[in-house]
Amino acid sequence: MTAEIAERVGDAELYERVAPELLRFATALVGRVDAPDVVSGAVVKALGTPGWAAVTNRRAYLYRSVFNEAQTWRRRAGQRSILEARAVRAAGADLWEMPTLRPEVRRAVARLSMRQRAVVVLTYWADLAPPAVAERLGISEGSVRRHLARARARLREVLDA
Repeated sequence: MTAEIAERVGDAELYERVAPELLRFATALVGRVDAPDVVSGAVVKALGTPGWAAVTNRRAYLYRSVFNEAQTWRRRAGQRSILEARAVRAAGADLWEMPTLRPEVRRAVARLSMRQRAVVVLTYWADLAPPAVAERLGISEGSVRRHLARARARLREVLDA
């Protein structure tokens, strides 16, 4: 088996292992409807990157790729017509499948910045410690703590109002 074929097999196995968690992460960021497209776009871009073979932590790289692709999708949503943008915001309850969340909490989390939302999702719903969140998002542990603190303050502000 050539090295290229072995690498593709390894990539397929990696994708099989992490695809469900990447899909949950993307769903929390952009919603159930767009999540599969975000994940597939991110994975295709990541695997097509010339430096992919040199990536040492491919799982974290894929998480960052999904985050970046989700940001791109959100920017595109913001560039659509006013009616489409209103429809996306009105579909805030469709952001993730977590039935125990109260609607006001879903709306409040949806109003956070993409980075804050990613940190909240990985911290509370994926139950990751700040070092693991930092690794997955490619940011420092201090940034994770800062975004988490700001998200908590924003959520308190919105939910106490």
